[in-house]
Amino acid sequence: MNQDHARAGVSRRKLLAGTAAGIGATAVGLTLGTGSATASSLMNGLWANPAQGYFPNGGHYGAPRGSASHAGQDITGPTGTAIYAARGGTVQATGSNLITGRTGTGIILRHANNTYTYYGHLSRVRVSRGDRVETGNWIGDMGATGNVTGPHLHFEIHTGSLGSTTNPVPYMRNRGVDLGGGWLTLDPGASGSSVRVVQRLLNSRGGDLQVDGDFGSVTTQAVRSHQNGADLVVDGQVGPKTWPTLIRTVDSNSPVGHGVRSAQEALNRRGDGLRVDGDFGSVTRSAVETFQRVNQLVVDGECGPITWRADVLITHRRHWGLGPEHPGVRPAAFPCRPDPRSTRSALSSAGSARARPRTPRGRCPWGRRPWSRPRRRSRRAA
Repeated sequence: MNQDHARAGVSRRKLLAGTAAGIGATAVGLTLGTGSATASSLMNGLWANPAQGYFPNGGHYGAPRGSASHAGQDITGPTGTAIYAARGGTVQATGSNLITGRTGTGIILRHANNTYTYYGHLSRVRVSRGDRVETGNWIGDMGATGNVTGPHLHFEIHTGSLGSTTNPVPYMRNRGVDLGGGWLTLDPGASGSSVRVVQRLLNSRGGDLQVDGDFGSVTTQAVRSHQNGADLVVDGQVGPKTWPTLIRTVDSNSPVGHGVRSAQEALNRRGDGLRVDGDFGSVTRSAVETFQRVNQLVVDGECGPITWRADVLITHRRHWGLGPEHPGVRPAAFPCRPDPRSTRSALSSAGSARARPRTPRGRCPWGRRPWSRPRRRSRRAA
């Protein structure tokens, strides 16, 4: 369920409020009319997108792989694209062929409640067994190791025990993360670094919140007040309609203040360890440029809408050829080869990928908006 609705439309919460407030509140993790969260809310800021990229043909969960089926979701991008921890946890294992049927270099993270995430076909591992990682920390680089024909991330979620996979797309969507492209959604009651970013952004717009990472009643009221002033549905959630009205574009020319602090807070979600002092100096600029580089963004040192979306909001992706900026651009699929040693295994899966296509001159392959700065291209002498 989308967490923000245009005011011109009819809010589903408002339709439910009169006769089914309790049911509606349970479904979205809110108490209608108050903005307070219930314990059932899963959109709590504990999860994040693991990579920037797009869904390739045949890379979905359950796709046929010989006698077995695909056990994860593929996200395709260039080799070297940063891979992030989808949730905080402990590194259980790194290396090659960690699970039966998975080839190439991978990482297994162990999370609370016997939940595991697997990241496959990596070109580089940036963590070691036993390390503690937080949501959004940089743990590896996208690659094409193992039985593949193109670089991509093979992403799996295991629940209950390692080996019991579930479809990552709806699982993450129910937790406020759209792997296929979208904005992070936070319910009141959420906690953590994403909430601290929200609080700093609200302070940059005149708020006076304590930046404690607690999406409690005070922060909820501040969000509702902001939504009211921005002519949005006043529901207390921070989702696809609310984020664009909160973010601030900051760069080296920005004054010291909450706008820069919010960007520094966001970068620290990746483990940058910046001092959140509101000064966009050389260290902060370098952190922004590094983030842009490893996520295939234009490297300009400016934390604008595209960088914000990839950093804090954990990416906005388009499928090749499906966005208005790229009509008719559709690459061929490059299905991954199943591991011949384990085709009988119910866990057999190596992921699918397709190579990054050539794009028409002047077009951006990552679905940037018209107001994003185009990548400069050198011209060859005649």
